[in-house]
Amino acid sequence: MKKKKMTRALRENLIGYSFIGIWIVGFFVFMFYPFISSLIYSMSEVKILGSGIDVSFHWFENFKNIFQIEEGFQFIEALISFLKEIVFQVPIIIVFSVLIAVLLNQPLKGRGMFRSIFFLPVIISSGPVINELITQGAGGAAIFESYGFITIIENTLNPGLAAPIISVFSEIIIIFWFSGVQILIFLAGLQKVDRQIYEAARVDGAGPWESFWKITLPSLSTLVFINVIYTIVLLSTFSENAVIISIKSNMFNINTGYGMASAMAWVYFIIVMLMIGLVALIFIPKTVKEGGKRK
Repeated sequence: MKKKKMTRALRENLIGYSFIGIWIVGFFVFMFYPFISSLIYSMSEVKILGSGIDVSFHWFENFKNIFQIEEGFQFIEALISFLKEIVFQVPIIIVFSVLIAVLLNQPLKGRGMFRSIFFLPVIISSGPVINELITQGAGGAAIFESYGFITIIENTLNPGLAAPIISVFSEIIIIFWFSGVQILIFLAGLQKVDRQIYEAARVDGAGPWESFWKITLPSLSTLVFINVIYTIVLLSTFSENAVIISIKSNMFNINTGYGMASAMAWVYFIIVMLMIGLVALIFIPKTVKEGGKRK
């Protein structure tokens, strides 16, 4: 009997599963149990005893208490502040990453060295390092204060809107530090664009500005979506994030404990997932939506 040959589609699927299979195994081994435990804790009163952990199930009481106690109000304030900062920080990181990727894609001398320089912060930018830089005032650009931009923002805008903008300016250097991976992704996308397209556009009279808007940016549209999602997840899971700090502090608080902290973590998780879902709805191309409806 002849052995049936594996189809190309099946081969490609197996290759794909072999790559993501490592992550799936790691998720079930190291993350699935804590994931389920936190869900149980979020709907329970958790007490740490000398003999172990006492869990008293009481459904959604912890979630209600978030909106009733002082620690919950502090968490909500940190969450609202974080959402405001995300609105300003993500576009800045994406725009900066695109500009640097376009520059690094040019035939420059020492291009590899510049790529290493922009990627270096990804390696060394741990939470304590960035926290120390912010503490010493190295996170902001002094030029904004020297020319009075901060004062203009404070006097012009509403305090609720001015605060996140001033926070962005005060940590602008740190924000740029979070753009290393995004630059590499954009750079990889730019290197796949056929140079003959630019040459044909140049022959037709298109300048660099028109080529950027008509060729470069459309070719990066999918990567913009990927990098926006990546940036949101990166900022959301950063250890010095005010929301995460609030959750950690409530974890060891006598008035709240693991149950309340787990409920806060799940609220935070749901908010971040809704934000990612909103971004997906905005960025999914119209052709993909129409293609999914076809039979």
